[in-house]
Amino acid sequence: MNENQTNYNNESITSLKGADRVRLRPSVIFGSDGLEGCQHSIFEILSNSIDEAREGHGSFIEVVRYKNHCISIKDFGRGIPVDYNPKEERYNWELVFCELYAGGKYQNNSGENYEFSLGLNGLGTCATQYASEYMDAVIYRDGYRYMLHFEKGENIGGLKKEKTQQTTTGTEITWLPDRDVFTNIDVPLSFFQDVLKKQAIVNAGLTFRLYDEQTEETFTYVYENGIQDYLQELNGQKGFTDIQYYEQETKGRDREDKPEYKLKFQIAFCFNNEINLLEYYHNSSFLEYGGSPDKAVKNAFTFAIDKYLKSNNLYKKEEKKITFNDIEDSLILVINSFSTITSYENQTKKSITNKFIQDAITEYLRHQLEIYFIENKMEADKIAAQILANKRSRETAEKTRINIRKKLTGSLDMNNRVEKFVNCRSKDVTRREIYIVEGDSALGACKLGRDAEFQAIIPIRGKILNCLKADYNKIFNNDIITDLLKVLGCGVEIKSKHASGINSFDIEQLRWSKVIICTDADVDGFQIRTLILTMLYRLVPTLIEQKKIFIAESPLYEITCGKDTFFAYSDGEKNSIVSKLKNKKYKINRSKGLGENQPEMMWETTMNPETRRLILVSADDVEKTQQKFELLLGENLKGRKEFIETEGYRYLDISDLS
Repeated sequence: MNENQTNYNNESITSLKGADRVRLRPSVIFGSDGLEGCQHSIFEILSNSIDEAREGHGSFIEVVRYKNHCISIKDFGRGIPVDYNPKEERYNWELVFCELYAGGKYQNNSGENYEFSLGLNGLGTCATQYASEYMDAVIYRDGYRYMLHFEKGENIGGLKKEKTQQTTTGTEITWLPDRDVFTNIDVPLSFFQDVLKKQAIVNAGLTFRLYDEQTEETFTYVYENGIQDYLQELNGQKGFTDIQYYEQETKGRDREDKPEYKLKFQIAFCFNNEINLLEYYHNSSFLEYGGSPDKAVKNAFTFAIDKYLKSNNLYKKEEKKITFNDIEDSLILVINSFSTITSYENQTKKSITNKFIQDAITEYLRHQLEIYFIENKMEADKIAAQILANKRSRETAEKTRINIRKKLTGSLDMNNRVEKFVNCRSKDVTRREIYIVEGDSALGACKLGRDAEFQAIIPIRGKILNCLKADYNKIFNNDIITDLLKVLGCGVEIKSKHASGINSFDIEQLRWSKVIICTDADVDGFQIRTLILTMLYRLVPTLIEQKKIFIAESPLYEITCGKDTFFAYSDGEKNSIVSKLKNKKYKINRSKGLGENQPEMMWETTMNPETRRLILVSADDVEKTQQKFELLLGENLKGRKEFIETEGYRYLDISDLS
């Protein structure tokens, strides 16, 4: 036993005092000693100004983000009471700025100040002051201007008080978060923009003005009708239902022996096929994790829509019931609630746990949704059809995920064999190459003409599926495609709202340094090549971005002159070779299909790294690539017809893709 262990006695127990209670343990108050904690300290000051405005004192709040990471928040409320308090026998500024668990919001449930307050614990202002390198407070009230200055949690110079002619009241606090407390104080502009916009949304008519010294930009946020305006902004013209808005005030208690408290809430929602969003606010605090209102929404919407589907016989026989995930895919909803007693999960206020709030919103929403569906039959039917479509899409995606896992996982051993795949001997992925060839005849020629040490071959058996037109279920039921993906080994990339369980792509699992598409230089060969590229583009686009995909050029002409043989890959090359053979006897043959070539020719023209010609497939401009693929292989028949009429048939070469 060492000396430190033997010295654990009555004198070993100590308590943190003053500013050290925050400065040494900031994560206890702010949830983190990093950037997130620093951001939360800013919100603590902002919330006090918001509480004043919501009480009807001031409708304008100014925020400044300085280059040196300093922050200033100014409101036009009543001004913090900072003068002498006979009841406490102390100055109020000491209580507000230097005493944890001191404030004016503890009587909010008795009908006094701040009924629906963001800050209830009396921690925020003091804790932020303690966590600052310096803080200055300027307060206007009662015809006086009060000034306070703090450094690292300690007041310097006491309270300064002077008469003023200024008639407006309010509070301006300027401070610099302390690097000795937070590991990172570089709060991004986006944080201020996001927070102030959210607060404007849930505090109807309250204007926030943000000035950013670094960019010299000013931003103004105001929503005159609160969450209704916000939903209209989100929904735009893309929603397939009207916006529903409800308000309710009630009273209740979390348990029989607990005090009764007031609750009021606003609910706005609509259904939209292109975006979905759930946001919850309580006493203006954004509930990132929801808690009680989130549970209420999930319960009420699932119950009401499931009931509508059943009563209208919209489920198929023995079909499973919907889940909230199916509803959430098409739902835009914001709840803005307020209560005089709130049980936050912790000081960071990202979730609430009140049972009464959950039960009240659940019951109210169930009732309102039932009325809404009865009074708006057309919208109810649209909602029901979309939720069922979401459900069936999710279930199809799950089946596809299971199908993919079965078909694409595992090594290429005897139990996971790919028909007619010819492997190479090398295990070195940096050397290994896979040739995707056209048919069995090309397989034979390439197999005899390759270097078996590092070159593998897989033939395309029949016409490959057009992956731009087919759905995922059809794609992954296609043996040609699943065999190709299995041989590649890197999984698939799927962009879909239900793709989280399907995506399995990992480029580290790619078994090849080069994937080489090798088809005949004719119309059929070009079509097969394009279909293979389309498959790769849709299912494994990263391989194109990472420059793993190549096209092997096949010669168009074989020119023999005595014992010499020359290969031309274009008419221009042919003419150049012929011009050098003038006055000599030569013979020009149009090259045969790959399957008819001799192994020696295959090696020299197509497979020998020293003499072959490979075209790197690149898609620098992915959007243009997608447009070209969709024009030639998608559903735009009119656009494709116009393209053919103006461009004629031509080979889709790499210049078309980038």
